[in-house]
Amino acid sequence: MAAHRSGPFKQKNKAHKGGRHRGRGSAQRDSQSRLALKTLSKKVRKELSRVDQRHRSSQLRKQKKEAVLAEKRQLGSKDGPPHQVLVVPLHSRISLPEAFQLLQDKDIGTVHLKEWGSPHTFMLLCHRLKHRWFFTSAKPGDLHTVLDMAKVADTILFLLDPLEGWDSTGDYCLSCLFAQGLPTYTLAVQGVSGLPPKKQVDARKKLSKAVEKRFPNDKLLLLDTQQEAGMLLRQLANQKQRHLAFRDRRTYLFAHDADFVPNEESNVVGTLKISGYLRGQTLNVNSLLHIIGHGDFQMKQIDAPVDPFPLNSSVIKSQKDPGMAMETGAMDAVAEMEEDLKVLVKADPDRQESLQTEVIPDPMEGEQTWPTEEELSEANDFLKESSKVVKKVPKGTSSYQAEWILDEDDQSGGEGDENDDTEYEDFMEEESQDEGSEEEEEECESMTVGESVPDELYDEKVGEEAEEKMLERYKRERLEEMFPDEVDTPRDVAARIRFQKYRGLKSFRTSPWDPKENLPRDYARIFQFQNFTNTRKRIFKEVEEEVEGAEVGWYVTLHVSEVPVSVVEFFRQGAPLIAFSLLPHEQKMSVLNMVVSRHIGNTEPVEAKGELIFHCGFRRFRASPLFSQHTAADKHKFQRFLTADVALVVTVYAPITFPPASVLLFKQNSNGMHSLIATGHLQSVDPNRMVIKRVVLSGHPFKIFTKMAVVRYMFFNREDVLWFKPVELRTKWGRRGHIKEPLGTHGHMKCSFDGKLKSQDTVLMNLYKRVFPKWTYDPYVPEPVPWVKSEISSTVSEMDME
Repeated sequence: MAAHRSGPFKQKNKAHKGGRHRGRGSAQRDSQSRLALKTLSKKVRKELSRVDQRHRSSQLRKQKKEAVLAEKRQLGSKDGPPHQVLVVPLHSRISLPEAFQLLQDKDIGTVHLKEWGSPHTFMLLCHRLKHRWFFTSAKPGDLHTVLDMAKVADTILFLLDPLEGWDSTGDYCLSCLFAQGLPTYTLAVQGVSGLPPKKQVDARKKLSKAVEKRFPNDKLLLLDTQQEAGMLLRQLANQKQRHLAFRDRRTYLFAHDADFVPNEESNVVGTLKISGYLRGQTLNVNSLLHIIGHGDFQMKQIDAPVDPFPLNSSVIKSQKDPGMAMETGAMDAVAEMEEDLKVLVKADPDRQESLQTEVIPDPMEGEQTWPTEEELSEANDFLKESSKVVKKVPKGTSSYQAEWILDEDDQSGGEGDENDDTEYEDFMEEESQDEGSEEEEEECESMTVGESVPDELYDEKVGEEAEEKMLERYKRERLEEMFPDEVDTPRDVAARIRFQKYRGLKSFRTSPWDPKENLPRDYARIFQFQNFTNTRKRIFKEVEEEVEGAEVGWYVTLHVSEVPVSVVEFFRQGAPLIAFSLLPHEQKMSVLNMVVSRHIGNTEPVEAKGELIFHCGFRRFRASPLFSQHTAADKHKFQRFLTADVALVVTVYAPITFPPASVLLFKQNSNGMHSLIATGHLQSVDPNRMVIKRVVLSGHPFKIFTKMAVVRYMFFNREDVLWFKPVELRTKWGRRGHIKEPLGTHGHMKCSFDGKLKSQDTVLMNLYKRVFPKWTYDPYVPEPVPWVKSEISSTVSEMDME
């Protein structure tokens, strides 16, 4: 039998192409040891075993622990700056001299007393603990001093009363310090030993319960004996340090001494020499220096004098030993060498930061400005000359009727002054104040009459004008809550002229709005970032790198140029002198946005565009801000008042500050005191953030025909109805519609809606315009009147009665 042989039609499959599905080894051989991207990434992300993971985590913990210990050992040591402690008594019964007398014991260490402005300021050198402390004090009533010194203090020592803990003044001071940001703090009780033995345990239990609300899980230390003072110092030296973000990236200095050298040209301005210990970061002489409360300045040079308070005093004694024999020529040579060595670094004019705060606007780039009064008058004269127009009218039309026939060219509104909006609002506020003055006087009389006020001099402390203004503000705030953004259409001014800067939007959230449209002249003076977030990251990364200059912990003397003599006068009067170095661009003006919340203890109405006092990070200034809603949209609605229980955004012209930074808002009262109204943080530096003001015009349905209605009292002439015809209408009960046509000449209009209209409903029209803050920035804040316990308690009782 013959074997089977395949024919010509046998199926032949394709051969396997191994080159397209090679393994990793063959690919590496062919590419001559070049690895693919996936191969490289897999090698980097190699998974560690459990033993290696534990080893790595233990190494990270060890590194962090060593960094914390190194920071703790450096603070107060011979190589680091002294441990600066701010002592704040929180009750009027606490005696600062007694507390300082316990801390100045000779058995603890060497005490150096010097007049640094405050009577309770001294340097304590403890050779046994190898630590040095610099103690300062501030009373809670002097609020600005407490806040400024807390910005540079390493530790705050709060002194409590054994019975009450803190009074109303101390509670107010604590609220401000918590809002600004607390560094490391310690709680000490003074006067427990003065109580009877049976009441000491009960007093400590009650005090610990009261303190637990403000300071949870914190221990109370006693300060009545020398032994307790020594334990307190050990606690201050060994406790963990807390960081404040706004000062860790900048160099800051508390002035121990200051000298003023006037210029040859005038005695008012000169060179200020500030001596103190550097903290925070390395100081570059070419950067700018901000003196709190006085402004920004440039530095000439940095000197390095001998540390006046060294822990190791043997070097100083050897230099002053009278037994050392040295020739006078050699002494002079050494003195000259020391003088040469004192100058650390001098400023380079080519690399020095400029003091320019504003952009010089170019008059040729005025495309987005409003026309001047001369241009408006010329336009009006031209319109009067060309007022005669030829129109096509039906036969039999009189001249009076022809005036009411509108062409497309006739529907043009004029341009008004920028302040017409605010002037009209002020005019309406004055009218409402005059109309309701009699009723307000009757209410004030009925409230003040009573037997519970025995003081006959009480009325002398209360100003009638201030009371009337406050009552008017309360009324406006109440009307704003009941009828938000609603205004009355004026009868003496055409609505198309009164609201010529406003526009209608189909949707406030989605309708487009160009942020570069119709910008004010002040926007030509500010600086803007192309990408603020990237610039902030880049500058913070440069701060972490090594910079040439004076190191942290050195005792230096800064030569600050062009400083007014008033700075030294304030220092000699007892005010602290505190300086912060500025990061790049922080001297330039821009638009700052801050997220704030209303303070619980303040209930007075706060209106937008009013002057407030800002504590923003290390700066203190006055400005008139705008309030707006804190939303994630591209447009944010303007708020006329600072509302409670809702976070708002405050927009203001101010120097650039890189967040994070705490924000405190104060309002100066008529009696000179500053009251805390809001706290928050700095959000961004963004001039393109749009704050949109809304105005709501209301009308009343006169006749209703199912989905059609005749509306009146929204406008009072036919031209206004035709002008606002494209704007959408809405009602308080959720209906939407639009204007069909005007009826008559008195502002009646026919409107159609998407559903049946109720007779008790109200027809509304929303109009919008962008608003900008006022340029009222002032870096000089007047000193407030110190807070007194009786005044605070009276204000608190009044708030409780309300």
